Amino acid sequence: MPAHLLQDGEFSPASSTTTITSRVTKNGNAVVEKDFLTHDAVAAERGMVDDLFDETYREKEGPRPPVVYVWRNIILMSLLHLGAIIGLTLIPYAKIQTLAWAILCFMLSALGITAGSHRLWSHRTYKATLPLRIFLTIVNSMAFQNDIFEWARDHRVHHKFSETDADPHNAMRGFFFSHIGWLLVRKHPDVIEKGQKLDLSDLKADKVVMFQRRYYKPSVVLLCFTVPTVVPWYFWDESIIISFFIPAILRYTLGLNATWLVNSAAHMFGNRPYDQNINPRENPLVSVGALGEGFHNYHHTFPYDYSASEYGWRFNLTTAFIDLMCLLGLASDRKRVSKEVIMARKMRTGDGSHKSG
Repeated sequence: MPAHLLQDGEFSPASSTTTITSRVTKNGNAVVEKDFLTHDAVAAERGMVDDLFDETYREKEGPRPPVVYVWRNIILMSLLHLGAIIGLTLIPYAKIQTLAWAILCFMLSALGITAGSHRLWSHRTYKATLPLRIFLTIVNSMAFQNDIFEWARDHRVHHKFSETDADPHNAMRGFFFSHIGWLLVRKHPDVIEKGQKLDLSDLKADKVVMFQRRYYKPSVVLLCFTVPTVVPWYFWDESIIISFFIPAILRYTLGLNATWLVNSAAHMFGNRPYDQNINPRENPLVSVGALGEGFHNYHHTFPYDYSASEYGWRFNLTTAFIDLMCLLGLASDRKRVSKEVIMARKMRTGDGSHKSG
């Protein structure tokens, strides 16, 4: 079946075509029928294929490696969430400007993940100019979810070996593990092994990414904690305690959990209109909190689509942001999947939920 694979902006029937066939593969404990998309075609468009599922991977037989707890992370995450609870109790006493500032910091830091480390650097679904890459790097440091290089590496491993031992937050190990538990234990050896074999030359060649990696710790101290705290304290005389616990700690904790819900809830709860044989689901509630990242069955089926959804701006502020950047000339070459390919995939491997809307 000839079908269009990638294109910039709107759909165009005159665009180049590639052949889609079917192949049965194994994804964790599930037998998966996936489209075998011509890797050369994908590579030609984006310069990478390491976010496409690797059907040749097989989990090693024998006993599982022992679980090794990372007590530093356990203690820090416990203290962070305790601080977030304190922040919640302080909301009634905060000035309206402080709450607005906290929301703004949340939105900016979220874009650093969704439009930045995810759709731009992990999947190369669009191109960004230097000023936009610098902006996304700044707000990415505000998000404090590992530097761009490490985030993109782990995310590519997640897609390439989804729901297997080589997946950093394998949802087959349960909700808690895929949400936060994966950060509280040592990585499975397969995660480390497969991550080291990825082609990350595009990230290494990006001077903005490597600059952030070199100075990541001081950038986090400044952008994730200091700036969000100092602004309300200095500009509208907010209490330093409230300034710290709401725009910094509570906002940061909510941002973390919004991202983690994509790994957990969006892999467990929702329908699967594109591929019923894989774990990721369509979860609009997750999309609201994660600025459009909850259309996860679509995203794992078509990881090279800049919108991570077929519905444009619906519950998807990240897509609106990228479109705005294109309008301003700061972004270009958005990759989209044609409507014909989407419908064909729904009909062939979907769970039928698209028929009800």
